[in-house]
This record gives sequence, structure tokens and C-alpha cells, in this order.
Amino acid sequence: MLKAGDKAPAFSLISDEGKKVSLKDLKGKKVILYFYPKDDTSGCTAEACSFRDNIKVINKKNTVVIGVSKDNTKSHQKFKTKYDLPFTLLSDESFEMLNDYGVWKEKSMYGKKYMGIERTTFIIDEKGKIQEVFNKVKVPGHVEEVISKL
Repeated sequence: MLKAGDKAPAFSLISDEGKKVSLKDLKGKKVILYFYPKDDTSGCTAEACSFRDNIKVINKKNTVVIGVSKDNTKSHQKFKTKYDLPFTLLSDESFEMLNDYGVWKEKSMYGKKYMGIERTTFIIDEKGKIQEVFNKVKVPGHVEEVISKL
């Protein structure tokens, strides 16, 4: 599992806008990289909307927000439009980034085991090092906690 002080794994994925986004392109800015299970589900929507509602505070701290899930770009576009999300969503249909960041895990619900994304947020500093890791995120109050660590 990645921890504070580790070099953030490089990535290059297609965004909801059809553009390639790479970690190296973000050097010089802090990055809130949050992994979430699925577009347009209750917890994921609440988390995305909380980042949206706090985006001015986040941007003032020279920080960008990037959401990542395994949903395709078309799904991301609909989700982003529906909730007016002012940040980039990346599609990791190959699971490469999900595995590199250690968020693709065995989960269980109602006694059934399955693989899925464990809701996790990373703060990556201006030089590409992990500053903070928030594992097994509970949505209420999470964005405020992230902001307090910027």
C-alpha cells in the first residue's frame, strides 16, 4: 500500500473530455486524486458534489481535483454534466492505475465477495510525492478533512 512520502505512481489516462492526462503534466500543482467506485451512485455523487461545492477553496490552494473510476469516458461525461462537476474525471478501464495505487480490492457486501474500488483519496504534492493518504473513505466530512491537510 502506498503511504505518505512515497513517489506517486505515474499515470496517463483519458479524461471525460477525451484528452490524455498525465501526472507529469500536473507538476507544480498539488493534486487531490480521489478514487471512487461508480458514476452516479449515491455515495460517489455525494463525494463528487462535495468536491464541487468546495472547489474555490481548493483552487485557491494551487490544487486540482481529479476523480478516477473504471467507468468509461461517456459515463464520466454524463455524470460530470448532470452534477456540473468542475474538475477532471479519468477513466481506468484497464485497471492499471487502480492497481498501481492499490485501490482495486476484494470487497464484500451481504456476505458476497467481489472486486471493486475501495474509496481512497491521495494528496500529491507539487513534486509528485504522496503527501497524504485517506483509506476506506467515509463521505460525510471527507472533503473538509482533505482541505485541512492542503
